[in-house]
Amino acid sequence: MGFAGGRYQNARGAPPPPNAACPAGGFALAAAGSLLRGSARCVPPGVEVPESPQRLFLVSYLGSVVAYFTSAKFLLYLGHALSTWGDRMWHFAVSVFLVELYGNSLLLTAVYGLVVAGSVLLLGAIIGDWVDKNSRLKVAQTSLVVQNASVILCGIILMMIFLFKTQLLTLYHGWLLTMCYILVITIANIANLASTATAITIQRDWIVVVAGEDRSKLADMNATIRRIDQLTNILAPMAVGQIMTYGSPMIGCGFISGWNLMSMCVEYLLLWKVYQKTPTLALKSAKVEESELKQLNVKKECDMKPAEGVQLIVEKDVTGFEPQQEKEISCAARIAEPFITFRDGWVAYYNQPVFLAGMGLAFLYMTVLGFDCITTGYAYTQGLSGSVLSLLMGASAVTGIMGTVAFTWLRHKCGLVRTGLISGVAQLACLVLCVISVFMPGSPLDLTVSPFADLSARLFESEPLPTIVSPEDKSEMVFATGMSNLLNGSTTPANSDPEMSPEPVPLISVSLLFAGVIAARVGLWSFDLTVTQLLQENVVESERGIINGVQNSMNYLLDLLHFIMVILAPNPEAFGLLVLISVSFVAMGHIMYFRFAQKTLGKQLFVCCTPDPKAVSDSSPPGNTSTV
Repeated sequence: MGFAGGRYQNARGAPPPPNAACPAGGFALAAAGSLLRGSARCVPPGVEVPESPQRLFLVSYLGSVVAYFTSAKFLLYLGHALSTWGDRMWHFAVSVFLVELYGNSLLLTAVYGLVVAGSVLLLGAIIGDWVDKNSRLKVAQTSLVVQNASVILCGIILMMIFLFKTQLLTLYHGWLLTMCYILVITIANIANLASTATAITIQRDWIVVVAGEDRSKLADMNATIRRIDQLTNILAPMAVGQIMTYGSPMIGCGFISGWNLMSMCVEYLLLWKVYQKTPTLALKSAKVEESELKQLNVKKECDMKPAEGVQLIVEKDVTGFEPQQEKEISCAARIAEPFITFRDGWVAYYNQPVFLAGMGLAFLYMTVLGFDCITTGYAYTQGLSGSVLSLLMGASAVTGIMGTVAFTWLRHKCGLVRTGLISGVAQLACLVLCVISVFMPGSPLDLTVSPFADLSARLFESEPLPTIVSPEDKSEMVFATGMSNLLNGSTTPANSDPEMSPEPVPLISVSLLFAGVIAARVGLWSFDLTVTQLLQENVVESERGIINGVQNSMNYLLDLLHFIMVILAPNPEAFGLLVLISVSFVAMGHIMYFRFAQKTLGKQLFVCCTPDPKAVSDSSPPGNTSTV
């Protein structure tokens, strides 16, 4: 309700209905300051009343709140939060389930991780191409349903295995149970591939369209998405971990399956609402049809010249489109199509103007300086307890959120490209602490021990694998770092000599290591957001899916290499070398980004507080404008 010409009227312009307590023709008006208490006074007909600032402010405030909570941006945040929460619960729980099922062995978990990484590495470009060739709503809904249905099915199968594991072991000499393990890993891998498609279409495409031409809004939305990721990374595993601790693994399976079923329905509705509120999301299919018409009519293509930077991609499609139509019936062409897509995706990725920036981000995955199972295991060998590690993980989440805040501030002050440069310098400066920790007291680094000693002993000298140690031999078991039974909280055995017990490991080295890792998260996440927005702004809409699919493949490739590096040098004495190698790869990644920034900005690279120049001419259409 409001005032029009000084006379009190409702939203449609008509005076409010008469009140029974007022004279004929009059109406009740709430007094200033008494709007919420319900008191009102009668206003005679035809009498003008002054505007109430409190009422106008309240109406305006409530209207803005309602508008925000019903906006496409908030609905996108809500859908991403639900999706990420379910993903984090599942990724945490499936590793625990596989360890629990296989007799406290990491074999199934390792196989699952290898299958997931290898699948995204090989199929990332094909998934991205599928995202590009189909309408946005179809891609989002299909990947959502496939992902959640796969998780639900996996949860049901795991529940059946937990219930009837003893019976399954006796059937067909245990082969039926092995087939169940293979089925679980396969379906879980399908869920991860569908999750990859969802991430590409929502975080790399939908968010750009919802933000429109406002790059500041796009930066804020990217930062908010990362904050949601950081929070769910900590809270979701904690929630499902409590359920599995106080319940059972079977109850955890049932909870995750039920959560994904309800979440799928809500996310499906949210996607539909965002699609309805953003009409430009429906323009993708029309654009595909237009490109097909251009390919059939060369004259029309000459008349409608595409933007510089998009021209090469369109010409590439023109040359390759007709032979595909001729061979469409051929079975061999259908078999070869995924391989051609794989090749074309990597070639297109290499030809992107932001190729060096994307490679720089991928090189940051070749590191042991993160809160993964490798660093956690090393921390256990250094005497850190689980409670301390959980606090450190919480601190890393806080610094990650600080990185998203720093990204928005730096981008506003110095521009997008310079933000990545500053973030890289900040990350490397913090990682210097990790390098120093390698040479501090308490570090297990021993250059006299070959990094491959443990591996060569097992492969070539037939050394048996470690087994469970008997109680009388526990006193002789000492870690290379000097820590023994203190790691799991047990006391020194009675038959051991107190004078011969190992001294506690100094915590200076491990403290510096984790201080550097936690502090570096500020620069890491700011740099990640920078490269993400560079890919969003500089990759044309028709290739947005396949380029981001290849980027995911590159990330997984370097992540695989870092696991292989640990497999080759698994002993604690070699962890210091792994730290130095990791810092070297991070430095190489930032050197690549520096080269990209130098090519983009030239002499203006070190001129701060100036906007970044455009990477394409002003004649480019708004939809394909590429800026850095």
